[in-house]
Amino acid sequence: MNLVTVFTTLNPAEAELVCSRLQTAGLDASVANDISTITFGPPAAAAGGIQIRVPNTQAEDARALLSATVNAPTAAETGADDQ
Repeated sequence: MNLVTVFTTLNPAEAELVCSRLQTAGLDASVANDISTITFGPPAAAAGGIQIRVPNTQAEDARALLSATVNAPTAAETGADDQ
């Protein structure tokens, strides 16, 4: 299963909220890089921040849901096109 990033933030609370929203909708969302961003601050943030990932088969649904609720980045912004 390939995971793709559908949302990126520097705010841990926002990451958890977005992940929870996707999970509530039945998607297999997970948070990545949250500990490194909190622990190492700006250097870790420069490496991509906190990412919300879903299986590539759910990425379109996740982006549609997020676009209706938050300002989700495009696939080009997240690097999700490089599956």
